[in-house]
Amino acid sequence: MLHSNETLPVLLLTGYLGSGKTTLVNRILSNKKGIKFAVIVNDLGEVNIDASLIEKGGVVGKKDDSLVALQNGCICCTLKMDLVEQIEEISSSGRFDYIVIEASGICEPAPIAQTICSLPSISDKFGPNGQNVRLDCITTVVDALRMQSEFSCGEALPLGNFEEDDLEKLIIEQIEFCNIILLNKSAEVHPDELGKIKQIIHALQPKARIIECNFCDIDLSAILDTKMFDFDNVATSAAWINEIEGEREEEGHDDEHHHHHHDDEEGEAEEYGISTFVYYRRRPFDINRFDNYVAKKWSKSVIRAKGLCYFSDETDKCYLFEQAGVQKSIKDAGLWYATMPKEELAEMMLKDPTLSRDWDEEYGDRMIKIVFIGQHMDKDAICEDLDRCLD
Repeated sequence: MLHSNETLPVLLLTGYLGSGKTTLVNRILSNKKGIKFAVIVNDLGEVNIDASLIEKGGVVGKKDDSLVALQNGCICCTLKMDLVEQIEEISSSGRFDYIVIEASGICEPAPIAQTICSLPSISDKFGPNGQNVRLDCITTVVDALRMQSEFSCGEALPLGNFEEDDLEKLIIEQIEFCNIILLNKSAEVHPDELGKIKQIIHALQPKARIIECNFCDIDLSAILDTKMFDFDNVATSAAWINEIEGEREEEGHDDEHHHHHHDDEEGEAEEYGISTFVYYRRRPFDINRFDNYVAKKWSKSVIRAKGLCYFSDETDKCYLFEQAGVQKSIKDAGLWYATMPKEELAEMMLKDPTLSRDWDEEYGDRMIKIVFIGQHMDKDAICEDLDRCLD
């Protein structure tokens, strides 16, 4: 067994439909190391576990016929029951060394990770006095061919019943929230294109390990018992968060002309035209001008943009602006600290030193700070267009 102290490790697999997750699951289930896996999948029909791996008629668990026994002592179960109950049943059986959760191709990994990490508070059957389950690693399988099409203006991705804007956003979110990225079908992409794809992935998620592979043929030790997952680290590992946090560390902000530019990874990143920058201003946007720019003039060179902003018609409210692919959205993010009563604000500043550091006498903590990640972006033109949206 890989785990110790009765701790059952969990591997969470994500990736869009057709990326190669099924192949990887089959490799895991046919492992020769004697590891007994319990694999939780969303839809058995979608996953197509090799028939040779499934013991006909073998059903484990009386609650649901979704637990399918496999010849090597593993099980595969569809996610019909609540995830917590599913993990609880597998863990309490004491028969398995490892749990693999194969998330649906159209599933965001963060909510699943949050559920697993919250098990002790959700159920008294987990924790110090119960079963011990830990999320060990999140691995995202990325189809190199589809990435090439997506970022080289090639043929559109096969969408099925999925809208294109949702698909682009989902793929980016799956890349942003993981520990390891398996860049599958690498041999089918020209080395130059593969280099560009890797730089785009790195620009979106600089902290994940990228493993090139074909048919998901990897050494399983690369993704098992890694002890890599930490929720806070992964949740803040996306490049847009790193850029904003890095911006806070910079000294001497210019009020209206501060542009942050990343110089790390310059060699290959510049070769493929991949870059990032932060648009930082203290004045608010005019909502009509900004809306018109986003709807009609947004640069196609921007792969990802995300950050905080506010508008002149409602300066007390903070908004989170987000763009991934062709999808753009804006969400209410609450009120700025500057709206708090003075006594409460003073107390808050003592608790959070960064608040004082970013404080402006005129604007308080109100600001526009949006991270841009893209390919062949004209930073000056984008900043000039956004400046025209300021009130």
